[in-house]
Amino acid sequence: MELFGSTVLHLRQAEAITEADVHDVQISPLGDSTATSIDRVIILCQFPSLRSQRASNADDGKGRSKKFSKRMDEEISSDSENESADPNRKQQENEDDEIEETPQEKKLRLAKLYLEQLREEEDKKAEQESFEADLIAGRLQDDVLEQKGKLQRLIAKELIAPDPAEIRLLRGHKLPVTCLVITPDEKYIFSASKDCSIIKWEVESGKKAQKIAGGRKGTEARHVGHTAHVLCMAISSDGKYLASGDMNKLIMIWDPMTCKHLYKFKGHRDAVSGLAFRRGTHTLYSASHDRSIKVWSVDENAYVETLFGHQDMITGLDCLSRERCVTAGGRDRTVRVWKIAEESQLVFHGHEGSIDCIQLINEEHMVTGGDDGSISIWTVNKKKPVSTVKQAHGSHGNTGLEQPYWVSSVAALHNSDIVASGSHNSAVQLWKCGQGFRGLEPLFSVPMTGFVNSLKFSNSGKFLVAGVGQEHRLGRWWRIKEARNGIYIIPLKRQAQEQEVVQ
Repeated sequence: MELFGSTVLHLRQAEAITEADVHDVQISPLGDSTATSIDRVIILCQFPSLRSQRASNADDGKGRSKKFSKRMDEEISSDSENESADPNRKQQENEDDEIEETPQEKKLRLAKLYLEQLREEEDKKAEQESFEADLIAGRLQDDVLEQKGKLQRLIAKELIAPDPAEIRLLRGHKLPVTCLVITPDEKYIFSASKDCSIIKWEVESGKKAQKIAGGRKGTEARHVGHTAHVLCMAISSDGKYLASGDMNKLIMIWDPMTCKHLYKFKGHRDAVSGLAFRRGTHTLYSASHDRSIKVWSVDENAYVETLFGHQDMITGLDCLSRERCVTAGGRDRTVRVWKIAEESQLVFHGHEGSIDCIQLINEEHMVTGGDDGSISIWTVNKKKPVSTVKQAHGSHGNTGLEQPYWVSSVAALHNSDIVASGSHNSAVQLWKCGQGFRGLEPLFSVPMTGFVNSLKFSNSGKFLVAGVGQEHRLGRWWRIKEARNGIYIIPLKRQAQEQEVVQ
């Protein structure tokens, strides 16, 4: 359609147009639709050369157009000129005639290309926005399920048993390792021992980064550090504070980056046996053999409150992001959930012996192990375990006098279906939780000689760290001479499968 030297295009597809080809382009919507709709766009191209071209194509006064006259002149050229012309030049002229297009046709073609480019850009933008919206929706859904304690990523079926040659042993402690923590960025591991020392390890190289030496008994006044067995450690979710507790009733706060001593908390009347930071905060929970739980504000270097309820020494403690913590009560055979804000507690029964270790799987599920050799999965909605495996690591002793191997440590990969347990039966056992955390199935075992006193998964689930010693962390009931005191880094490889999330 031509209007006074202009061309109006209503096109769906185009790609690229330059200012040299089109002197003036106007884009306006049709009707009341938006200007970004590519399917309904009018492009008004001003072609100032249109009239001049019409004039050039006008008749030359003899009833013929100038173009026709030019072609006739070319046709009556002499034969000698044709013979002397370069064949290649003639072929090139023929090709130029075939692809020759008028300025209007060229501008129409470029306008189409421009529209096509606009449409492709809009399609890509819409696709990217849709992809990002799906990612955000999935992340929000996971966050909601995690807060409700119902998130369970089914990744156990993807795990492959590690090659024993890939397992690394890091040695540096003189006595059995009792506890360990992994920094949130997974670059360092802190381990503590009965030799009263704390060692900072580099995960990638396996080298010692720093060491906080232990002191001898009686040097508490002048020694900066522990002078008794270190039983527990915890690190804040932002990696700003490291806490350690010992048999001398002390809690010490360190800077994980420099290993500089910051604070010392006193208040417990017996050995400090459990520590945990509330995720996203610097609130510290501590458990002790004095049967109490204390709440501390590390930022303010202050004591907050004490909680009572257990009837025997507390052997383990853990917490996540809610304002609550869970504890194992040793020989009172109870697991307790402490609701700090409500000043209440929930009591759970299930083990036949002392409950020696506890770990939260998510906000509403936890795993425990005891000296009765059993591993149990709990939910805060039921007073009894939802699943129990007895003699999880087998038994030992003479016929008729068999005793189960004590479960000395447990760990869980948060919000997943993977659980690990350790004993002194020369193996770390990995388990798969059934859907809804009902049932435990053995996945594979990792050979390891000695008492597995501590287990921790990295946040990403790429590796598992085990703290091993010749003795149990709480006593000297047995001694395995062939064991090596140190930490083992166990890589966890997965098959290339898509993760599943269940509610």
